[in-house]
Amino acid sequence: MIIRVVLALALSVPLVTPATPPPVESAPCPVAVPEHTVCGFLLVPERRDTPGRTIKVGYAVHTSTAAGRKPDPIVYMGGGPASSSLQLTGFLSQMFPDRDVVTIEQRGGKYSRPVLGCPETAEALLGRLRRPPADVGAAAGRCRARLQEQGVDLRGYNTKEIAADVVALRQALGFPSWNLFGVSYSTRVMADVAAADPQGVRSVVLDSFLPESVAWYDDADRNLRDTVAALGVGDAFDRVVAGLNRSPARVPTTDPLLGRPFTATMSGDDVATVLAEALHEADVSAVAPALVGGLAEGHDELLRPLADAVGEGLVSHEFGLYHAVQCQDEVPFNTFTTKSRLFTVNADKAVCDAWQLPKSAPVNAVPKAPVYVVGGDRDPTTPARTAGPAAEAIPGARFETFRGSHAVFLTSACARRHIAEFVEAPDRVSPKPCEPDPGLPPTLRLADTHVTGAPYRISQAPWLAAPFALFALVSLVQLAAGALRGRSVTAFAGLAGVAFAGLTGQAVYGMASRNETALAVGVPAPVGGLYTWIAVASAVLSVAALFHDRRWPHIVAAVAGAGFLVWWFTWFL
Repeated sequence: MIIRVVLALALSVPLVTPATPPPVESAPCPVAVPEHTVCGFLLVPERRDTPGRTIKVGYAVHTSTAAGRKPDPIVYMGGGPASSSLQLTGFLSQMFPDRDVVTIEQRGGKYSRPVLGCPETAEALLGRLRRPPADVGAAAGRCRARLQEQGVDLRGYNTKEIAADVVALRQALGFPSWNLFGVSYSTRVMADVAAADPQGVRSVVLDSFLPESVAWYDDADRNLRDTVAALGVGDAFDRVVAGLNRSPARVPTTDPLLGRPFTATMSGDDVATVLAEALHEADVSAVAPALVGGLAEGHDELLRPLADAVGEGLVSHEFGLYHAVQCQDEVPFNTFTTKSRLFTVNADKAVCDAWQLPKSAPVNAVPKAPVYVVGGDRDPTTPARTAGPAAEAIPGARFETFRGSHAVFLTSACARRHIAEFVEAPDRVSPKPCEPDPGLPPTLRLADTHVTGAPYRISQAPWLAAPFALFALVSLVQLAAGALRGRSVTAFAGLAGVAFAGLTGQAVYGMASRNETALAVGVPAPVGGLYTWIAVASAVLSVAALFHDRRWPHIVAAVAGAGFLVWWFTWFL
């Protein structure tokens, strides 16, 4: 036991860097950033506990031009692990207009060098939707072998080293102190930074807190179950999972890595996995009641956007970095005594079994600066059930929940306001939560929705809406011609068609403007009800006009109306 303790101490990474600031080098900004922003790389050792090569950590600094510019900036890091940060520089500069904003990448991430991408692992994860499923552990082994050939030492990519990079960047940029802002995984990083560099930290904001004390993988299934129950669709979710486990659905989708279409086979457990990831987003959480309800009623067409979401998620992370961190800092601290239904949980375990990276020594960091912890009341990853007690364990920390999901500062105007007020005066007590929060999309209920997969398909290929556009155009011509020539039946046919097109367009646009993701579930209920009967009336009147005058304009109008109804009833609805 004594030998183990000595080894752990010897291998632990010091977070505070030497007195001499590490070098930085300027570089073009790889993403769109606001004016008065410069980008660069922080040059740091790949491993601080042993001699080796130097790597580059990307960062951006936006300088505030406000008259009352404060001396201590905000420093932000994305979550993940392996989520990027630089793309939020402009968003954060608006959130904190009187402070400089520093965004720092994680070592090995998309805008750092080297980039620890693992397309082999990503392709195998997507292969979980094929039959037979791909071997994720074997794919990860091939990725590690390739990275090792490139000189990458995965042992240097963990939370301790990432936290040490944040401390080193403060010293390199010459800021006496700053305010830390972490979200999801990077809350763990920022807590370590605050404990290791107390003289350089004025305040700490932790959004969607993921403390070391939480066994995330062991909790993952429960967190998902609690979230769907909170959304009011627990029973419907169970029916969906059970039904698709008995009879998996075949869903057309596209492989984003190879750019080729393929047919995914989705079981109930696959759908649960995709929802566990998708419910991080507030827009998906808002439509979940209608989405899960529609799936429970047998609308398998709603699986298409879920299958597409798997591919989109696989290109948003660098899986070499992600698994390097998880295999050292998270997986070893979980028991995995019960097999998860989530293939991402089982895949991460398989990768870590294949990589056999050393287990990190726990830090149990306790920040000394004022800490403000915020979270969403429907967060499937870092729920208040675990984040709240962890926040209470930090002396003097404040914890507040907001209506929303993961990373509430991105969607909740109230959360942003309270965070900004805390940074302005960390010792001041914030006001009560804002209700209602204008930044949150409204909840979409099944009773208010006509479920159909057509709008989503049209969003992918707009030409599929051509029959609707043609019907609207023909109706407009009918209305004008009938009114000018005094032909009431023709005019009323056109008026009904134009009214249908206008009402439908207004309803769909209104839904999309509130939450574009809602179109992946369907259209407002009146579109499939009353508005459809207005279109039927238009087509019937066009046929009636044809009986009075059988010239070609009336033939075209009648054929267009009949053809539109066939398309509408057999494809769209």
